[in-house]
Amino acid sequence: MKKLFKPALVLALCAAMQAAPAQDRKQGQVVQDGIVLKPIERDGLKGRWRDISAPEEAMDQQSSQQYTAMMSQARQKGVLVPESDPQVKRLRAIAQRIIPHTARWNSAAQQWKWQVNLVKSDQVNAFCMPGGRIGFFTGIIDKLKLTDDEIAAVMGHEIAHALREHGRDRQSKATATGLASQLGGALLSAWTGYDVRGIANGLGQVVVLKFSRDEEREADLVGLDIAARAGYDPRAGIALWNKMAALDRNGAPIELLSTHPGGEHRIEQIQNHLNVLLPLYARSKNTSVDRLPPYRSNVALR
Repeated sequence: MKKLFKPALVLALCAAMQAAPAQDRKQGQVVQDGIVLKPIERDGLKGRWRDISAPEEAMDQQSSQQYTAMMSQARQKGVLVPESDPQVKRLRAIAQRIIPHTARWNSAAQQWKWQVNLVKSDQVNAFCMPGGRIGFFTGIIDKLKLTDDEIAAVMGHEIAHALREHGRDRQSKATATGLASQLGGALLSAWTGYDVRGIANGLGQVVVLKFSRDEEREADLVGLDIAARAGYDPRAGIALWNKMAALDRNGAPIELLSTHPGGEHRIEQIQNHLNVLLPLYARSKNTSVDRLPPYRSNVALR
C-alpha cells in the first residue's frame, strides 16, 4: 500500500498548495475600469497575506534607501546618465504625463516623491520601486528601439507594480507559502515515513511563481490603462511584446516555471482588453476609436 502513498501524496500536496491561492482570489475580486483585480487592503484587517508583511512606512523607507544607494553607486561608476541627456528628459516627460493618472489605482500615489533616472547598462529592464522611484536601463531603450508609446507601456507596467503594491504582496505570500510547505512537508513525512519535504518545497515555489505571473498580467493592464489616459497608444503593448519575442528567439523559460507569463499570452490579454483601453486613448486625443490610425512601430517585425 505504501507504494501508492507517493503519487497520492503529490496530488494531495498540489491540491493543498493551490487551495489557498484559489480562495484568496475569490475574496474581494473587483472590476475597475474593465480590469479584474483585487482591491488594495490597507485599513483594518489587511487580509491573511498582508498580516505577515512589513509595515508600509518601513517598506517605503527601505525603498528610498535602496534607490538612493543604487543611484549613488551608479553615479560613482560613471553609469548614471546625467539629467541634461535627451533620453533622461524623454523619460521624465513621459512620466510627467502618466503620473497624474496613477491615483485612480492607489490614492497614496498623490503623496509619492516621484523620481526617474536612467542607467547605462545592457540590461533589457526597467523598474519602479515603492514610492514612485523609477529606473530604466539604456539596454531596453536601445536594443528594442522603443517608441514613446512603447516606453510608456514599459513605464506604466513598472509603475503599476508599485501602485498595486505587488512587492509587498509577493513578500508576504512567499513567506506564508514557504511556512505552509515546510510545515506540511514535515507533517506528511512523519505520517507516511517518506521524506517529501523536497516535493512540498518545490510545490510551494510553483505557487509563488503563479502569484508572480498573476501580478505581471495585472501590471500589464493597469499600466496600459494609465498610459492610454496619458495619451499613449495601448497597442504599443502588443508591439513591445513582439519586439521582446524577436529579441528572445533562442527560447524563453517554460511559463509554469517563470515569474512572467509567456509573451503570446500577454499579447492575447492586451488584445482582449483593447475594447476598454482604446476608448481611453481616443478620448485623450479628442477623437473616436474608429478614427484612430493603425499603430506603427519603428521596427519591422518578422
